[in-house]
Amino acid sequence: MNNLLLVLAVLLLGGCNTVKGMGQDIQKAGEKIEDAAKKK
Repeated sequence: MNNLLLVLAVLLLGGCNTVKGMGQDIQKAGEKIEDAAKKK
């Protein structure tokens, strides 16, 4: 499961064009990780 989250985070970060966009992508990835952790 953790590997899948890591892959998703890398894909999100790979799509960044600006510093602002990177920050938003990191925030979204963090939210997904939090959601996954809450479900366990």
